[in-house]
Amino acid sequence: MRHHARVYRFVVRQTGSETMADEIANEVFLEAWRQAGRFEGRSEVSTWLLGIARYKALSARRRRREEGIDEETAAAIPDDADSPEVAAMKEDKGAALRRCVDALAEEHRTVVDLAYYHGRAVAEIAVILSIPEATVKTRMFYARKKLGEALKAAGYDRGWP
Repeated sequence: MRHHARVYRFVVRQTGSETMADEIANEVFLEAWRQAGRFEGRSEVSTWLLGIARYKALSARRRRREEGIDEETAAAIPDDADSPEVAAMKEDKGAALRRCVDALAEEHRTVVDLAYYHGRAVAEIAVILSIPEATVKTRMFYARKKLGEALKAAGYDRGWP
């Protein structure tokens, strides 16, 4: 239960679907239970779980793509989950930043998500994504650069607030 919210939020951001994220999060913990003997302790448990979650989310997205989901039709479906308060909050700079993060290429978005929304260090991100630490740093550099450009184009200053 300690790691469920973190895994769930990570999978929601990876898949864009709360329903799919709930199913995948359950699969992650079932897989962790099955593979518990293989955990070597070279990283934190949460890092290991997020690695499993990443692969499960990628597999689910591939399956969904293979099923022929029409992206335009899916984008046209209204999102009833937003409350009036959330809709108002989307107008502030934090919401604009999140939209800019979502618009990043997947490799950049994932690195930013793990670093800033999950508080992961470069070494942990490298383990989760199975890439070298230098690659994580390079992706982070370009992600920040693209975020700055996107925020400037949207009319926001780079500083906070």
